Amino acid sequence: MIGRLRGAVAEVGEEEALIDVGGVGYVVRCGARTLTRLPAPGGEVVIHVETQWTEAAGMRLYGFLGREERRAFLLLQNIQGVGPKAALGVLDVLSPAELAGAVAREDKAAVGRAQGVGPKLAQRIVTELKDKPISDGPVATASGAVPRAAPAPTATGDAVAALMGLGVAEPVARRQVEAAAQRLGEGADERALIKAALQELGR
Repeated sequence: MIGRLRGAVAEVGEEEALIDVGGVGYVVRCGARTLTRLPAPGGEVVIHVETQWTEAAGMRLYGFLGREERRAFLLLQNIQGVGPKAALGVLDVLSPAELAGAVAREDKAAVGRAQGVGPKLAQRIVTELKDKPISDGPVATASGAVPRAAPAPTATGDAVAALMGLGVAEPVARRQVEAAAQRLGEGADERALIKAALQELGR
C-alpha cells in the first residue's frame, strides 16, 4: 500500500495529478482544493496517499496535502452512501477544521454544499461524525464559534485576487502566481508577481 509520495509535479488535470517519483509517474486523484494548491509542474511536493482497490477500477491513489485531510476522507467514507467522489466533494468546500465545526453546530446546510451530497446524506454525515477526531485544531461549537484571527494578507494572495479580477480562473491564477513566486523568490511583491504571471499567461 502506498501511503505517501515525494516527487515532482509532472501534470495537473481537472481531477488528478501526475507525480514523478524517481522517473515513475503516479496518477493521483485529488479534490479541486488540493489541485489548486499544488506547485507548478516541476515543483516538488509531498502527497499523503490513500490507496484503494476495486475490481471495477483496480488500484486508485487519492492524494492530500495534509494528514488531517486524508483522515477526514477516510472518516467520511465510513458513512453509508459516501464514496470517494462525495468525500472529495465535501473536502473541496470544507477543510477538516471547517467540517468539524459544521458537525459540532449540526450545520447540515454547510455539508450539503458539496457536490453529490443531498440533504439526507448531509444529515447522516453530521450525525455520524459526531465525536469523531476530524481535526486537531479548534472548531466552532453549538454554543458559539471559537474566534479565529483573520489571515494576514500576502503578496501571493493579493496577486491571485488581482488576476481573478481580470477574469482569470482561480486555479489558473493560483498556479501562475505560485510559479512566479518560486521564480522570483519569497521577497517578491504583489506587483512583480502579477507582472510575471501575466507574462506567462500571454505566451
